Amino acid sequence: MLTDSERRTPRRPLYTPEERQRRDASVWTWVQGVLAPIQFLVFLISLGLVLRFLWTGQDQAAAQWSIVIKTLVLYSIMVTGCIWEKVVFGKYLFAPAFYWEDVFSMLVLALHTAYLVALFKGWLGPHELMWLALAAYGAYVINAAQFLIKLRAARLDAAAELAHASMDRPGVPA
Repeated sequence: MLTDSERRTPRRPLYTPEERQRRDASVWTWVQGVLAPIQFLVFLISLGLVLRFLWTGQDQAAAQWSIVIKTLVLYSIMVTGCIWEKVVFGKYLFAPAFYWEDVFSMLVLALHTAYLVALFKGWLGPHELMWLALAAYGAYVINAAQFLIKLRAARLDAAAELAHASMDRPGVPA
């Protein structure tokens, strides 16, 4: 009788060997690795300021500008991410390996951009702006989780490949 893992269709590895080599050789991989935690830190600080404003009504300007900064960091990571995707996969966006992450990234960008437009055009009041920012932040958290899942998948693929390679060499422990 087959086990659940034996019944599953093997999924395609996230990277081909050539793509993994380009990923590992690219400076843009390092840039993404630096910008992602910076963006998360900026997000946490901004989230705290937004929630403080909504709770107490204090520090409106600090909350608003923290969202602007978060959005600028988001734009930076999106531009460098597009360059990374082009280097690794040959497409600026929507490479099959990251298609759904890129689709959801468009929603994240749209919500953050809507915040900037509404702020600078005066289309929403302070509380409405904060709720829009929270919607953008919720989408960002989901998108970040998508990328973390892909990072884990890439690590599992690398470990499986290493284990498979060691099984192919007699006398080398797995």
